[in-house]
Amino acid sequence: MKYKHALFLNPYIESTATSIMGLFPPTGLEYVATGAKGLVDKITLLDLRYERDFCDPDKLLDFIRKEIDIICVSIGWDRQFKEICGLLNLMPDNIPLVVGGYKATEQVEELFRACSKINIIVRGEGEETIKEVLKGLPLENILGISYKIDNKVIHNKNRPLQEVDAIATPDRNLRRYKYRLILNGINVTNSTFDTVLSARGCPFNCKFCTFSLNPLGQKRQYAARSVESVIKEIEQITANTVLFSDDNFFTNIKRAEEICDLIIARKIKKRFIAQARIEIARYPNLLSKMVQAGFKILLMGIESPHDRILTELNKGFDTDTIRKCFEVLKKYPIYYHGYFIYGNIGETEEEMLCISKFAKEISLDSITFQKLRIEKFSPLRKIAEETPGYHVTDRGELYSDTYSHAALKKIGRKIKFSFYTPTALLRILKKFMAMRFFSLSEVMSFISVIPRLLKGVIAREIEKNRLKDSLKRIFIKNT
Repeated sequence: MKYKHALFLNPYIESTATSIMGLFPPTGLEYVATGAKGLVDKITLLDLRYERDFCDPDKLLDFIRKEIDIICVSIGWDRQFKEICGLLNLMPDNIPLVVGGYKATEQVEELFRACSKINIIVRGEGEETIKEVLKGLPLENILGISYKIDNKVIHNKNRPLQEVDAIATPDRNLRRYKYRLILNGINVTNSTFDTVLSARGCPFNCKFCTFSLNPLGQKRQYAARSVESVIKEIEQITANTVLFSDDNFFTNIKRAEEICDLIIARKIKKRFIAQARIEIARYPNLLSKMVQAGFKILLMGIESPHDRILTELNKGFDTDTIRKCFEVLKKYPIYYHGYFIYGNIGETEEEMLCISKFAKEISLDSITFQKLRIEKFSPLRKIAEETPGYHVTDRGELYSDTYSHAALKKIGRKIKFSFYTPTALLRILKKFMAMRFFSLSEVMSFISVIPRLLKGVIAREIEKNRLKDSLKRIFIKNT
């Protein structure tokens, strides 16, 4: 074999004590590492979010110099980009450095300029590409990579997207840790977390969303794995809470029902989280099966409380439809988390602040709200650039002459504290208790760290013990 020991590195070093992202394994990197099996003598996967020793660059480099002869790194996000580049520039010159991931694909030229040590950037899906790299094929013959010759960046042709059933499921034996919710050093829940990708791509065309596009602009059409392969993967997972990371797990209603039927028939006892569209409310038979199968949380893109903006974003529904769907959905013991976008083109502050009111009206349990971003291939880019007074940064952040970044951030805080009142937090915890998602002891562990995580009125209430006392009164009968 050309290489003896390959390192697959998740380079993000944010503390699991402060980031909910610590819940989730680096599944994308695991897919690529699994593709390397049989092509190297040994594979090591390091997730720096959990590796206390290797977060020290000197210790990491010492390990690499002694053990490793090829390094494969995944860069998927904007965050910590400079810090990661700094780490990569410390890598030994004599060890090939291969970088992939969404962010790497999107900013190939920028990454080569920032990280002189990089030898190859894998663009797009990397499961097949890494095999050819490890086999030692001539670089000019490998599709989907970029590399440098005499300081000139060479871009090979894109690699066609692979059939999803031909992609091996990630080898979870490569992990060194179990993934769970840890906040401020406290193990908040006994639950362990994992993810399953049962399908790739999305058939919808929301204008703000580029998840179904790779950073090359290639559209990943909806393609689902076989039902049996999904169930087999779930049965092999040891974690008791599983997130289906599909863009919309319920795109094919019949297939979703078949998966629920098999989960029930095989008595698989796990808690499931999935992304869904509001139209799932039209299928009460499926919703009933989901409850029986253990689906506890649905993550739903609502995006806006205004019909004008929903039309502009091409969501495919209006606010009246949203209200009617949630009249059905709230009858089922499922926790509903809604996603919203604010700072849309032409949106006023008054309209942005309607998010909290609307979310409460339709009985969402919790919400996430993000400023509108204009990604590289977003259909909204042209609209934003042609609208007077609006600007898009190199990072895709939208702002206007009326609403600067600072102004939008201030509006975001108003939305946050309008929705997440102490009463709302109590309601959230009570629902989790009713669904038996958390035990009372887990709830109280969570409460103990909230003052360190939240600011403003919620933290003040907790610090005065009002919230803790209220929780005891509400939940004591459930113990």
